[in-house]
Amino acid sequence: MIGDRILQALTLNALEPEWEARFEPRSYGFRPGRGCQDALQAIYLTVKGKRPARQWILDADLAGAFDRIDHRYLLRQLAAFPARGMIGRWLKAGVVDRGCLTPTQQGTPQGGVLSPLLLNIALHGMEQAAGVRYATGTEAGRTMRNSPVLIRYADDLVCLCHTRAQAEQAKARLAEWLAPRGLAFNQDKTRIVTLGEGFDFLGCNIRHYPNGKLLIKPSTAAVRRIRERLAAELHALRGANAAAVIATLNPIIRGWAAYYRHVVSSHTFHALDAHLWRLVYKWARHSHPNKPRTWVTAHYFGRFNPSRNDRWIFGDQNSGAYLRKFSWTRIVRHQLVPAAASPDDPALADYWASRRQRQATALDSATRRMLHAQAGRCPYCRGLLLLDQAEPQTPHQWEQWIKATRLAIRKHAITPTAGAGTSDEPVALQLIHTHCQRRLGTATRQ
Repeated sequence: MIGDRILQALTLNALEPEWEARFEPRSYGFRPGRGCQDALQAIYLTVKGKRPARQWILDADLAGAFDRIDHRYLLRQLAAFPARGMIGRWLKAGVVDRGCLTPTQQGTPQGGVLSPLLLNIALHGMEQAAGVRYATGTEAGRTMRNSPVLIRYADDLVCLCHTRAQAEQAKARLAEWLAPRGLAFNQDKTRIVTLGEGFDFLGCNIRHYPNGKLLIKPSTAAVRRIRERLAAELHALRGANAAAVIATLNPIIRGWAAYYRHVVSSHTFHALDAHLWRLVYKWARHSHPNKPRTWVTAHYFGRFNPSRNDRWIFGDQNSGAYLRKFSWTRIVRHQLVPAAASPDDPALADYWASRRQRQATALDSATRRMLHAQAGRCPYCRGLLLLDQAEPQTPHQWEQWIKATRLAIRKHAITPTAGAGTSDEPVALQLIHTHCQRRLGTATRQ
């Protein structure tokens, strides 16, 4: 199994650069350097303003895209690739479930390293099929005035059209184009709406309001899910202490806020803070049923964060740790990646390095300052401190990234050398890898 994954990763590294040079400019899913926020920003730039030209939206979803891709079509697309035969064997390998082998006549391997790229290859050309036309010459790269605009993230797509007739035509053309690939629309999730009605895309609601503003907000379904999860987590933590509550909830809060920090989320963040306060207060009351309310509030709430004048922060009296608030995350406008920018272009190495630093905004301000001061590197091994991977694309992925980063790096006190100063001098901190800290501790003991 490990060898198979390694082979798939090697094949991905060989195949991806070729297709990255060919993929359409508004395809953002499963591509290096591109993600959900780029797709949302592309929509915003297309239909912002008081009277946008494209008022009709084809909001579409493909039914079981990974499971239904036609193998013959996909292999024809890879005709010139040297490892085409090996990819064909992966596609036909079958699935073993409880000792029973099930043949795979269509679709890509579930969870396979190569599967996302194969989906993008199968869907390459969708913009042209929908009738999207780009200008040439001095305005190369700009969409022509009467053309629809199609924005795709993996198997989710929106087509921004001038009229309902244009949207219906795009839907019909795309349905015909998808058929040879073994794909079709999910009719339950595909609809044509106006911009004034709004639509949900990638966990956000996009709607043009009567006051002439286009707002992209966290969707109602996404807010409901995070509220339900916070309630479920606190219910499961009954009987635990405050430190356990803080350790469990802080990555969830940071992860969700990190994903939605690029859209209009301030009102949602404050509403979630109020909801979370009620939940932790209820947890505290349940933990101490025989204590008066004044004791509970004095024991669990206070000005735990010295940088904020807020006496209603939930915290742990023993360790000083405290629960973050959603509203502490600053809203920042996302910068859309240029259509032709490729991570494989050596001339753009500095540009992509600066974009990767955006991930640090999900960490606390003190950690961000130390990362900047250390140029993002460990002072002992000179390796990168942040995990060198694609930016997380969901609130859950952000949560996992934050947990992994906290395990991977530590704040380490710089000990003054003998005779360099007195013991009451302030101790400087620096970030180092956890494994470097362990090696340092071992060397010190020896």
